[in-house]
Amino acid sequence: LDNIHSVYVDQWDWERIIGKNDRTENYLKATVEAIVNVICDASEALKKAFPQIKVNLSRKISFVTAQELEDLFPDNTPEEREHLYIKEHPTTFIMQIGGKLRSGKPHGGRAPDYDDWQLNCDIFFWDEVLQRALEISSMGIRVDAESLDRQLTESGCDDRRSLPFHQALLKDELPLSIGGGVGQSRLCMLMMGCAHIGEVQCSIWDAATIKACSEAGIMLL
Repeated sequence: LDNIHSVYVDQWDWERIIGKNDRTENYLKATVEAIVNVICDASEALKKAFPQIKVNLSRKISFVTAQELEDLFPDNTPEEREHLYIKEHPTTFIMQIGGKLRSGKPHGGRAPDYDDWQLNCDIFFWDEVLQRALEISSMGIRVDAESLDRQLTESGCDDRRSLPFHQALLKDELPLSIGGGVGQSRLCMLMMGCAHIGEVQCSIWDAATIKACSEAGIMLL
C-alpha cells in the first residue's frame, strides 16, 4: 500500500464489440484519443467549477512501444523508463506490453488470454503533484483465436486451451472486442491535484501512513 495503491480497487470497466477490420493499431489509437479527450474535458469542467484547482492535462498524446522504451533506456527498469519518458511526454500511450522484448524480458505482466500483446496499451499522465508517471488505464484489443493460440504457447499456458472460454474463442464462437478499465480514484486524485489516493476514497491505512499524512496536512477519508 502507498499513495496510489490501496486495498480498495475501483475502476470503470468497459467492453465494445468490434469487427475483424477494427483489429488495427489505428483503431486502438483512435479509441485512446477519445478516452484522453473525455478525461481532459472532465478536468476542464472540474476546474471551471472549482477555479482553485490548477491541474493541467495535455491532450497531446505520445505513442511509444515497450520496445522503443527499452531501446531508449536499456539500463533502466520498466518503471524507471516510464518515469523518464512520461516526464518529457506528459500524456503517453505505451503499446505492445506483454511479450518478451529484445532483452528477453517483458515490459510488464500481461495475461496471455486477455489482450492481444501487439494491440494493447497503458495510458499514462504525468502527475505534477507527485512528480511521477501515473497509470490511469490499462486496455487493448482483446485476443482473437490466432493471438490467443500464439500467446498461450509463448507464455507456457497451453493447459488453458481446454477451458470453456478458451475453447469458444479458439473456435471463433465469441465476438471480437476491445476493452479496458479506467482507475476511478487515480483519475480523481489526478484531476484534483491530490497527493494521496486516500484523499478521494475510503480505505484502510496503517498507523504510520495516517501519522505521516496528518503531519503533511493530508486529510484521509
